[in-house]
Amino acid sequence: MSAFAPDSLVLNRKLPLWYQVSQSLRASILGRSPDASLRLPTEERLAAHYGVSVLTMRQALKELEEEGLISRHRRRGTFIEPGARRSAPRRLLGSIDAIVAQQSGERTTVLGHGPQPVPGELAEHFPELREVVTYRRLRRDAETGEPTNWAENAVRPQIAAAIDLADLERWPMTKVLRDAVGVRISRITDTVEARLADPATAELLQVPLLSPILHYTGVTYDEDGRVVDVARIRYRGDRFSFTVTVEAD
Repeated sequence: MSAFAPDSLVLNRKLPLWYQVSQSLRASILGRSPDASLRLPTEERLAAHYGVSVLTMRQALKELEEEGLISRHRRRGTFIEPGARRSAPRRLLGSIDAIVAQQSGERTTVLGHGPQPVPGELAEHFPELREVVTYRRLRRDAETGEPTNWAENAVRPQIAAAIDLADLERWPMTKVLRDAVGVRISRITDTVEARLADPATAELLQVPLLSPILHYTGVTYDEDGRVVDVARIRYRGDRFSFTVTVEAD
C-alpha cells in the first residue's frame, strides 16, 4: 500500500491559512488513489509540508475532523475515514483549492472531446479564436454510482494539446490545468444559477425533464488575463447547495 502524500499548495496570504490548508488536504483525501495509506503524516510533518505553524495545521485538521473526513486518536495518530464522503453545503472563501475540493472524490467518465467552433454564448471569452476544444464529462457518486453532475469545458486549443484524458478521469479540470499542464491561474469567476433540466441533462443525471438543477459557470483566467477555460457544470438540485462566506478585511 502506497503512503498517503498530500498535494503541494501555494499559499495566498489574503485568505486564512488554516482554510487553504484544509481545502488542499480535503482535495488530496477525496482524490487519493484506492491503495493509498489511510494514516496521515504527523501534525509536525504536515505543517512543514504546507509551510505553516503547527497551530494552523491543527485548526485545519479540526475542520476536516468535524466534517467526518478524518479521525484523530491520541498516541495512535490521524486517519482518513474509509467511508468519508463530501458533505454539503460547504464554505467557499475564494480559494482555487476549494474549487478543486468541491469537484474531487467522484468517479468521472469522459463522454467525449474534440474541436468545435466557439459557441456564440462563449464568444466574449475567446474573441480572437475561431474554435475551442470541448470536453464533456459525467461524474458519479463514488459509493452509489448515482450521477451527480455533468460538465462541459471549453479550452484554448494550444492548452488542450497538453491535456491527458487519463488525468481528467482522476482530477477536476482546474487541477489538471494548474498541476499537470502548468497553467498559472490568476483567478476564477464563478456564477451559480437555478435552471430547469433540458433533455440532455435530464437523461445524463437521471432526473425528470424540467426538474430544477444548479447551473455553474466557471471562467478561468491565466496570469496574462486570458480566459483559458470556461466550465459549465449542471448539478442535480437535490444533491448540492452552495454557501459563500465573505470575510471582512
